[in-house]
Amino acid sequence: MINITVCIGSSCHIKGSHKVVEGLKNLIAENGIGDKVSIGGTFCMGECQRGVCVSIDDTVFSVSPETVGDFFKDEILTRANLC
Repeated sequence: MINITVCIGSSCHIKGSHKVVEGLKNLIAENGIGDKVSIGGTFCMGECQRGVCVSIDDTVFSVSPETVGDFFKDEILTRANLC
């Protein structure tokens, strides 16, 4: 199982965390990998300057609403195909 956590703290919220979450949910559904991926939210990850913080297995990535598609393809689909 791939565990994705998206920061929904105030700084990331202002930078578009809601759109990142919605984008990830849509891409997970479109690709039929809901059985391999869980998505949750958390408050501040302590890296506010990085933008919307998204973690997978303790690795933190900086994702924006504009880059969520590339992030999904590069990080999530790659891992889902290995499961």
